[in-house]
Amino acid sequence: MNSTSSWFSQTFGFVRGNILVLTISGSLGMFSRSMVFPYVPLYVLSLGGDPEQVGIVYALGPLGGLLMFPIAGYLADHMNRPRLIALAGYFSAVMLLINAVAPTWEWVAAARLLQGLAVFHFPASSAIIADSLPPEHRGRGMATMAAMAGTVALFAPYLAGTTLDAWGVERGMRILYVAMAAAYAGGATINLLFLKETRQVSPDRVRMDNLAQTFRGVYADIVPMLRGFSPALKAMSVIVTLCFVCNGLAGPFWVVYVTTEVGLSSSQWGLILLVEAGLRNLSTIPAGFLVDHFGRRRFILMVLLFSWVIPLLLLAGFFAQVLVLRCVIGIISAFFSPAMGALMADIVPSENRGRVMAAIGRGTVMVGGATGGIGGPGVGFLTTLPLIIGSACGGILYAISPSIPFLFVLGAMVVAFALAVGFLHEPKNAEL
Repeated sequence: MNSTSSWFSQTFGFVRGNILVLTISGSLGMFSRSMVFPYVPLYVLSLGGDPEQVGIVYALGPLGGLLMFPIAGYLADHMNRPRLIALAGYFSAVMLLINAVAPTWEWVAAARLLQGLAVFHFPASSAIIADSLPPEHRGRGMATMAAMAGTVALFAPYLAGTTLDAWGVERGMRILYVAMAAAYAGGATINLLFLKETRQVSPDRVRMDNLAQTFRGVYADIVPMLRGFSPALKAMSVIVTLCFVCNGLAGPFWVVYVTTEVGLSSSQWGLILLVEAGLRNLSTIPAGFLVDHFGRRRFILMVLLFSWVIPLLLLAGFFAQVLVLRCVIGIISAFFSPAMGALMADIVPSENRGRVMAAIGRGTVMVGGATGGIGGPGVGFLTTLPLIIGSACGGILYAISPSIPFLFVLGAMVVAFALAVGFLHEPKNAEL
């Protein structure tokens, strides 16, 4: 018993303090997002939208972030990070309530645009996680956080699907949005009360009377910062961007395709997402250990290679085929996020992690996402504009032919794989 306790302490002892707080608050957000996000396209359609307008809604989500991300990186390096994270949670809760009362799809689009401004907390939370995990545990640490949050959210898509079957898409989604707003407010309160700063705040504090000068300085520093990126970091930036473009282009239309082309119900799609999430969660912690032990690069290459199965959706004709495909995607995704996130932390110095992660995100992008690449800590301002364009084009391309977005994914993943082979390398000494 003592040996078991000692092993557990050595293996998962990092799940304490800030990591535990962010895992708990993140679990609330993950559960609510897993309920709502898979069905947003159906909500837009129920409010009078069409596939092109689904693309517009998803394109507007990151638009606020395009302005805020460079500022967010500066704020993360110069202000109190826990307060920034909590503020973003409360702001998002208010924006979610707008979705809950939306009379038309335009309201959903406007709320999406405003909620994009809340990205100012992503660099702060990413920096706190990187600072709170020792380099040798970063892979398993990020994997464990994802697995814990994912386990809590395991049944969320299925519960949401049954809610929509019972109450209808429009009324059911309003209920789910209210629940999501409550979860975000609860998570923000937890972060405000228990999250601790990991470094001394710079004496060069941001003040309202010099805000314009601060903003000019932030944007002026972008080009020199990008020039200082190593070849590996540049390659990671392009790979992450391609993954987000694919998720923005094809992600929102998984649920549309399986319900209209394959003929599945909302609850059947929710059941598929439940099984996928279960397999991904079971794989995530072992994946984190393997990433730490064998290195990040080989698993990134493996996932990008296996991601070429995504367009097989176009050959699916019934429930079991879609289920198997999503299970494969779930398992490979379990390796990709911890590998990319750990490598990002390994090659970015701690003193400017906030600004760099504001530029290219945390690295934890999902491969084959089925809800749209609309945000999250993996997004940075360099990925935002391509994500907006991809999301806007997704609806147009889907209206031309449902196969085009999924075939685009195949081409983009081939390019990402080639970049990873040629330029992605691990540092000899990881940054602390």
